[in-house]
Parts: sequence; structure tokens; C-alpha cells
Amino acid sequence: MSAAITNSHVPNLEPKLKIVIVGHVDHGKSTLIGRLFHDTNSLPEGKVEQIRKASEAEGMDFEFAFLLDALLEEQEQNITIDTTQLPFRTDLREYVIIDAPGHKEFLKNMITGASSADAAILLIDAHEGVQEQSKRHAYLLSLLGIKQVVVAVNKMDLVGFKQDVFDAVRAEYTVFLEKLGVVPQHFLPISAKHGHNITTASSDMPWFKGPAILQALDQFATPVTPEGLPLRLVLQDVYRFDERRILAGRIEAGRLSVGEELTFWPDRKRSRIKSIENWGSGTSKTSALVGESVAITLEEQIFVERGQIGSHAGVGPAEGREIHASLFWISNEPLPVNVPFMLKLGTQTVEARVVEIQRVLDSSTLEPITGTRHELLKNEVADVRIRARKPIAFDRCDRISDTGRFVIVWGKRIGGGGIVREADYDSGRPGVASDNITWTLSPVSREDRGELLGHRGTVLWLTGLSGSGKSTLATALEYQLHRRGLATFILDGDNLRHGLCSNLKFSPEDRSENIRRAGETAKLMAEAGMVVICSLISPYQSDRTRVREICHRDGIPFAEVFINAPLQVCEARDPRGLYKKARAGEISDFTGISSPYEPPTKPELEILTSESTMEASLGQLLDFANAFARKGEFSSATEQTAGSGI
Repeated sequence: MSAAITNSHVPNLEPKLKIVIVGHVDHGKSTLIGRLFHDTNSLPEGKVEQIRKASEAEGMDFEFAFLLDALLEEQEQNITIDTTQLPFRTDLREYVIIDAPGHKEFLKNMITGASSADAAILLIDAHEGVQEQSKRHAYLLSLLGIKQVVVAVNKMDLVGFKQDVFDAVRAEYTVFLEKLGVVPQHFLPISAKHGHNITTASSDMPWFKGPAILQALDQFATPVTPEGLPLRLVLQDVYRFDERRILAGRIEAGRLSVGEELTFWPDRKRSRIKSIENWGSGTSKTSALVGESVAITLEEQIFVERGQIGSHAGVGPAEGREIHASLFWISNEPLPVNVPFMLKLGTQTVEARVVEIQRVLDSSTLEPITGTRHELLKNEVADVRIRARKPIAFDRCDRISDTGRFVIVWGKRIGGGGIVREADYDSGRPGVASDNITWTLSPVSREDRGELLGHRGTVLWLTGLSGSGKSTLATALEYQLHRRGLATFILDGDNLRHGLCSNLKFSPEDRSENIRRAGETAKLMAEAGMVVICSLISPYQSDRTRVREICHRDGIPFAEVFINAPLQVCEARDPRGLYKKARAGEISDFTGISSPYEPPTKPELEILTSESTMEASLGQLLDFANAFARKGEFSSATEQTAGSGI
């Protein structure tokens, strides 16, 4: 039922297309691939006869699947466990076909294989219909950004080539794929074993008017070459030869030339390319393109190392310690939040941890899994925030895929893989005004400090009107925490205005800058392991949110504490006579009188000082602060702050 295609040299072929074939175990992937290679005459001479003899020796009938099975043992297991990549060619173009395993124990191979594919064939057994893995593989393809897809409904011979069976499978799978935003170019009824609709139309299915598999593949669009993308030179290693330092790496996107200035991320050190070496030949060349492994020398000998990414000025990758990602977890062991693992992105390897699970989906139903989650289970997909111990360089996956995909090493195995969903290309590291400024990483980790002190560094941000009781509670809290062995310090708004913020007045702009400086200072002190108690009116919600983001950017736990007392109560207290002066016009821009106060909408803790005694208010604050600071001993605080990014 098939027509062989002559695989002779064909001039002016379109660029090579990489295809991944995925499907539930036993749905016929290896048979389809074997048939494609057989019918395009892409197999080495004598290969078919060799397999026929091997089959006879084992007492088995010849199967096209055997053309791909490298070992007789693998035939007995009946599970393809290795990702294979083999070339074949039609009259239009060359292909590399990737056989990704279907058994759920080998999803990591699926991720590895599909990550480099330009298009996909999703295979479904007409007799068994859509299975759990059929849905999971479709989700993975969408997660990896593979948009060119055909669905092949295989083994139509087992259901009598009936159109209603094919239509039922197509209808069910279409509903699921629509949820993913995946629109297949074609649904095709085939029989890989007998060659129906592989190279030509099948006479046993006259009701189907679409193309055969090979014709459908030739309709896929040519992949966009990454040559026109911004340069990404991923460094593999640095070598010394004589007086030269040679940087070896692979160009994953763009191109480079001698004389161009490169910036190396995440440290942003710069130098110009002096030469591009040819390995082993002793010669050099003037330029190199995407896909090439190159060795370059620089005019200025700057310190760079494996893992860094070279780019041209103005079009570098994003940089930071935190990435927002979609993660597919495949390990038998759950992935808990705040437990370290090794993250590998390109050639970068860095200790990291998931700090927030934002959304979890069932990969087979795409239904959200409700409830606050503190761990990911096997085969779950989630949107997460991952924080690395030091800054890394990365791209959004849909912009440059090779520097936007990562894997997580859990123990000694790959535990999961994912893609970067968001990347801030404009600001780089927030607040850095020059590319000549780099971040110095301390050899003492935050965990080391926490182990020494017996608690983690945190920022407790007390906000409220003047007279609400902030300073009184802050000083009492510091004393009580200190008595309990915690390293503490108060950042009081008035104290800061005596020094760090002495040049600022009380306009909205100056107030915002005052809060920013206080937030950055608190963050640095918390990095040192301190429990920093900030007592500032901080009237604007946007400014307090900014401080929260400053802390979360570098993994510092932050809690907003609303010291709540009505204006009339605060004014009646008026311990320093400030409200009286404001009413008399002696103080301008006074919060609550001539300047607004925006109460917190979702504070981690609210204390009503007008309704409770000083002792009761302090007890409430002390319980919260003590639990919040002592790592591993703050379940109640965690419950209160779930969803707040702490």
C-alpha cells in the first residue's frame, strides 16, 4: 500500500526540519518511523534483510518497528527507552526524525528530544483512543512552544477503516488541544504497519480527502533560522595556550565577527574579539554563525568562565536571581518549596530552589488543582518562581529557546524541566545604572548565616498613622526578640531622616524615595541575617509594594504589619503635638491631615491598637514575628501569608 520515494540527491532542498513523534506506549511510533524510513529508501543498504534474518532467528515475524530497535533486548521489553534522531529526505527537504519515548517512566527523554524539534506528529491508536499520555505529550509540546503539529490516528486496519471511529477520536482530541491553543494542520487516518496513508492515499479509506503523512510533513513551514536573532554565545570552557586565553563555546543564536565588542552575562564584563580560532588547524577566520562551536580570543583579558553568555551590546539576555517559569516535574519524589536543587540552563549550573508555586495543573485534564501547594508531585505542571543563589543569564523561551529552557537535577537524576515565561530585558538588575557595575557574591550564604544565628533574616514593615503606636511597638518588639536570642535592629523613619534621608522633604516624590532607601537598607540588613523592624508611616500602597518587591527580588521574607488606629484616636493621643501643628498650618504635607494615607489591603498582620492594650498588641506582634523569623517553625505564619509571596 505504499509507494517508495527515490532518495537520490535533490538540489535546492529547503532547510532541514526536525520532527518529534510522540504518543502513548504501543500506539505505533517505532512502526511509523520504520515505515517512513523504509518507504523513502533512507535505510542503509541491506538493513531490512539484516532485520528479517534477526527476526527469523528469534522466531518472530518481521515488524517495521524492528528497523529502529538497536537491541534485541529492547524488542523483548517492547518499550523504546532511548531518544533517537535519524535523517531522511523527501523531494522537498531533509528531515531529522526524533523518536521520543511514550512510556511515562521516560518522560525526561521526551523533554530532551522534543526540546529541539520544529514540528511534531502526535500518534493515537484508533482502537484504544485518546490516552493519558496522549494528553500529557500534547501539553509538553505546547509547553515547549512547538506549534506545527499533525495528529495521526494509527491502526485504522484494526477498526475496519471506519470513518466514525476516526471522527470520534478527532472530536475528543480536538477539544483537549483547543484548551492548549494547539491547532493541528491535519488529522490523518493511517495504518503504519500496512502503509496506508504513509506516502500516498489509501484506497481503503476513500472517505478521507486529506494528504498522506509525507505530504503533510512537506507542508510544514521552514523553521526560522536563529541566525537573525541576537547573539548568544554560550561558554563551555576557558583554556590557556602559551600567553593566550581561549574561550570555547557554541553560538546558539546570531553570529559574531572579529573586532566586535561582546558583553558577558551575568557579570557584564566587556571586551572585543581579537580572533576566531579554527581548532587543530592553526588558522583563524573572521566570522562565525549560529550552530558553530567556536574558540575566540579577546583583546582585553577579562575574567569570564563556563556558563556565561556572550552577547552584543544592547541586546543581551535578562539577568537576575529569580525566574518565572513553567515547570514539568517527573521525579517520583515530590519537589517541595524552599529545598535546594541544581538548576542547569545552557552551561550554567547553580543552586536554586522553588520559592512559590503559583498555579498547578493536571497535565492530563488541564484542570487547575485547587488549594495552596507547598510541593509538586510527579507529572504535575506548575507556574513557579525559582530563585537562584547567584545571578544567572537567561531568555524568555519564546524569544530564544536554547537559553530559555532548563532542567532541574534532583539528587543525581533529572527531576524536571521547564521554560522561562518572563524576562525583563530592559532593566537588567533593578537599580543598576551602568554596565560597569557588577554584583560581588559573598562566600557566606544566607543559609550559613541562618544556621549561625538560629533564624532567618526578615523584614517586618510596620505601617500606620502617626500616633498609631508603631514606634512604641517596634522598640518593645526589638527588646523581646533580643531576649529570645534573635539578632534584631529597628529602622525608624525619623532616625533615617537624620542621616541617610536627611536631604529629603515630604513631597510625594521625596516620600517615595525615602521609602525606597529604607527598603534597600532593610533588605541588606536582612541579607546579613537580621530581623529588621521598620517603623515608617509609609502612606502610599505603591511604595510599600515596591519595598516588598525589593525584598522578594533577592529572596528576603517580607511581612507588612498594619498598626491600625483611627485618625481621631491618633489625633487624640498626639504625643508630640504634631497633629495640633498640622491643624494650625505649621506643618505641611502631614499624613492624615493635608496628605493622604492609603491603608494596606492585604497585610500579613493587622493590629487594632485602639481596641486592645499595649500588652495584648505586643503579644500578638511578638508571636507573629518570632514565628516568622524562625525558619521551619512558622506554620501558622505561613498559613496567614500563603499567596503573599513570602
